[in-house]
Amino acid sequence: RAEPEEEQQKVDLIGKNEVYGDLKHEVNVYVKVFANSPFLVCMDLALSQEKIIDPNYLWVGPDGRDLQGRSYVNATETGKLMVMGFREDMSGAYTCTLFHKIIETTTQEETVIIEAYKFMVYAYREADHAYQVFVRFSTTRCDLKTNDLFFEELKEVLGSTISNLSCRFTEASYKCHSIRTPKHGLQHELFVNFQVDPFAAGWEEVCHKVPYDCEDVTNARVLQATEQIGKFLQQLRHILNSEVRAVPTIQYVDNSFSVTPIDSCRPGFGKNHRTHQNCASCCVVCEPGTYSPNTEVTCRTCAGVRMYGAKSCS
Repeated sequence: RAEPEEEQQKVDLIGKNEVYGDLKHEVNVYVKVFANSPFLVCMDLALSQEKIIDPNYLWVGPDGRDLQGRSYVNATETGKLMVMGFREDMSGAYTCTLFHKIIETTTQEETVIIEAYKFMVYAYREADHAYQVFVRFSTTRCDLKTNDLFFEELKEVLGSTISNLSCRFTEASYKCHSIRTPKHGLQHELFVNFQVDPFAAGWEEVCHKVPYDCEDVTNARVLQATEQIGKFLQQLRHILNSEVRAVPTIQYVDNSFSVTPIDSCRPGFGKNHRTHQNCASCCVVCEPGTYSPNTEVTCRTCAGVRMYGAKSCS
């Protein structure tokens, strides 16, 4: 664990949008897809506080080639490198070799020093949010056919409530349970649960309008949809009595609405709390040897994969 002074220095360096190298180990850097990376600095923090004679820098990208002159990088004469418009396939090892001299004061003898720094740069996305919703309704008996009719009607009504947000329901189901209470005797309740996610038909068109931060848009939409459902259920007693065709004796149980967030990652991305501790909540690009074909949060193993961000084992 760093000493307080070192922690303060790290905070200052983050404010400058710079990440320094380390001779002892590679440095992990996480860049949001389509954003620019911070400046990778071809020296460690200690060396940056000293005078350096005749410095020369050689930056090499994940493909093993010199990065000088590439259109997507900004390489400065002081050894800093920024990768612009970062994509999945730009992930990998960025290494810099620093050549500089030490001159003996008395003899003026020159010694060339060579130091290498390695940065592992990973593309990441924000996790896509969905919500598991739980809600209960009182009913007169568990064996009523109208319970099924009510459940189908409920899905239809709730679907229309959030249709303008390109959100949808998945995994909707219910069970009826008999509950004995000390004050009210035996009661019957429908335990309803479903997921709300922002991937209803047309969601891609919404993303095309804001391609750089699609996760932010979809996450805002699904949160709004879930909140709308909560408001709807608060008014449901009146709606059940006046508008819904199901038997009105089925009533919303006050304050039974609860929500649990569920994260998912886009294909080619996953979470790994051990490997990426500094970006544990992020969906980080799947590394070579792994892939993710769907919206799970785990990259699967596949020895044949040689690229970053693979969506299939081929």
